[in-house]
Amino acid sequence: MSTSIDDLLSFEEAPAEERTEARGGSRLRAMLRTLAVTAAITVVVVVGLRAVGLQVSLWIIVAGVLAVLAVRRVTAALSPPPPPRAGARAPVGEEPGTWNWASRDALRAAINGWERPLDWCAGNRERFTERVLPRLGELADERLRQKHGLTRESDPARARTLLGEPLWTFLGTPSRRPPSPRDLAAIVAELEKLS
Repeated sequence: MSTSIDDLLSFEEAPAEERTEARGGSRLRAMLRTLAVTAAITVVVVVGLRAVGLQVSLWIIVAGVLAVLAVRRVTAALSPPPPPRAGARAPVGEEPGTWNWASRDALRAAINGWERPLDWCAGNRERFTERVLPRLGELADERLRQKHGLTRESDPARARTLLGEPLWTFLGTPSRRPPSPRDLAAIVAELEKLS
């Protein structure tokens, strides 16, 4: 038997009657599955009710089970798709133009990690000294460690020189009042200048 390349690459749609038969078989299967599940749940409910001494009309139980199954099917059809797996690869190319509101945005999480404590300690010196100043010190130490291989604790003299006197003083001594947004911006700028 010989087959040409045209025969291998050609595509013919299945006739309409075959598609309707396949669809009809699928519907029949779904209906039989629904009937089986309804019967099983009905038996369990009837046995449970009889065990506690209650008698309810069989038609009411069947109607209730069918109603619950219908609600379950509708909610499953209307539910959003599951989130992508954490290790899944992102599609390459253009973005679809829609925003995934369920995704976790690392930038938003980082901003919230600073925004909340700063807002919470506004106008309160003790809170600023307890919550924000240690974080700024950790940032300075991490920046020093990455760029120069030291921390404020491991080599204080060199760290003081690299940080500069204003930043060293700010990180080392608690202020009498929380810094203004302009002062914080200057401190962050000094941290970013570390090279």
